[in-house]
Amino acid sequence: MGGQIRRKGDLSMSENNNKTGQAAPAKPKRPKAKSMIMLGEQTAALAENTRLAKERGEKIGWSTSIFPQEIPEALGLYIQYPENVGAGVAARKQADPYLQMAEGPLEYNNDICSYAKINLAYAEAMSDSGALVMPDFLLVANNICNQVTKWFENLSKTLNIPLFMIDTCYNSEDYVTESRVKYIRSQLDQCIKDLSEFTGKKWDEKRFIEVMDISAKNKELWIRANELLANDPAPMNGFELFNYMSTMVCNRGKASTTEILTQLNQEIDEHLKNGTSTYPVEQQYRVFWDGIACWPYLGHNLRTLKQYGINMVGSGYVKAWALDYESNDLDGMAKAYSYCPANNNNMSTFIKRRADAIKQFKCDGVIFHINRACKVMDCQQLEAHRRISEITGVPYVGFDGDQADYRNFSEAQFETRIQGLVEVMKARKEAQQNG
Repeated sequence: MGGQIRRKGDLSMSENNNKTGQAAPAKPKRPKAKSMIMLGEQTAALAENTRLAKERGEKIGWSTSIFPQEIPEALGLYIQYPENVGAGVAARKQADPYLQMAEGPLEYNNDICSYAKINLAYAEAMSDSGALVMPDFLLVANNICNQVTKWFENLSKTLNIPLFMIDTCYNSEDYVTESRVKYIRSQLDQCIKDLSEFTGKKWDEKRFIEVMDISAKNKELWIRANELLANDPAPMNGFELFNYMSTMVCNRGKASTTEILTQLNQEIDEHLKNGTSTYPVEQQYRVFWDGIACWPYLGHNLRTLKQYGINMVGSGYVKAWALDYESNDLDGMAKAYSYCPANNNNMSTFIKRRADAIKQFKCDGVIFHINRACKVMDCQQLEAHRRISEITGVPYVGFDGDQADYRNFSEAQFETRIQGLVEVMKARKEAQQNG
C-alpha cells in the first residue's frame, strides 16, 4: 500500500508523498509570466484571508466548484473549494495518504470520486493550518454531478454543520425549460435569505449587482483568452490554461480575477504580435482535450505531447466557467448555472459543444480522458467519441486515467495511444496536402 496514515492534523500540504516515496529532482524553470505570479498571489491571499476570517470568528464555507458564487461573494463570505485543493494535492503527488485513509479506516469505496476521497480524508485528518480551513457551513450545487450531494452530505454529518444546496435539473432538452428556471430561481432566493440569516451577514443588493458585473467581465476575459488559441500557431501552451482555471473556480466574482485575466490576455496578445508562443517546441499538431486534467501526470502528459509537437489548443472545460447571464437577472443566473456544466446536459448538447470547438480551433485530433473518478462524463464520452468524429472527420484516441488517483493511469498506455493518434493525424495531413 502507499503512504502511511497519520493522526489528525499530521498530513502536511508541504510534504511530497509521491508513489515512489522520493522527492522528484529539481528542474530549471523558465521565468513565470506576470499573470501566473498574480495567480499565485491570489491563491495565497484566499487561503490567508480565510484563515484570518476564521480567527476573527466569522463563519467560513466549503463549496462545490460551480455553485452560484455570486451569493456568498456579495455577502462578503470566505469560501474554499475542495475540488481545487484536491487537484493541487494530486498534482503535487501528495494524494496517496488521503486515498489510503479514505479506502482504509474511513471505509469509502474505491469507485467513488477521487476528489471526494481526498477531501473526506482531509477533513478527518486536517487542522486549520493546512490549505483548507475547517468550515462552518457547506454550499453544494449538483449541476456537476449527483455524487457531490452525497459527498457534502457526509461532510455535513461528520462535521455537524449545515449544508445549503441548489438542486438543478438534468436538461434532457437542448435548453433550460421555463419551469426549471423558476424552480432554481426560487432556490436562489431562499439561499440568499438562509445564508444571510445563518452567517449574520446583511444582504446588499447593490453589492450583488456589482459582483454579477465583475463575474460577467471575467467570463468574457476567460473566453477570450481561450479563444485566442484558435490562432495557428497557437500563442500559448494550452496546458497552462489548466492552471489559470483556478481563478475562475475559486474567484469568479473578484476584481483580482479581472486583473489576472486582463494581464493574461495582454501577454497572449503580445505573443501574437511578436509571432511567439509559450509552447516550447514547434507546433506540428493541434488537439482538443476532453475531460478533466489527469493532475498526477500532467507533466508526463505534456512531455509526451511535446515529443510530437502536439499542442492542446481546446478543452471541454471552457464552457463550465463561462456563466452567461445579464447583470441583475436572477432568472438568467438560474438558467446559466443549470446549463453550463457538461454533466448536466444531454448527449446532443455535449457533442455539439465539442464538435463546434474542434472546428473553431482547427484541431487535427481529439484526446479523450476516460476518467475513472467521473463516471457520468465517462458514460457520455464512450458514445461521444464516435459521433464527434463522424461530425468533424477528426481522429480521436482515449486513454484510461483519473483526475486525482495516480493508480488508475498507465504511462505506457498513454504514450502508445498518443503514438497511434500521431500516425493517423500525420497520414490525414499528408492526404489533405496531396489533394
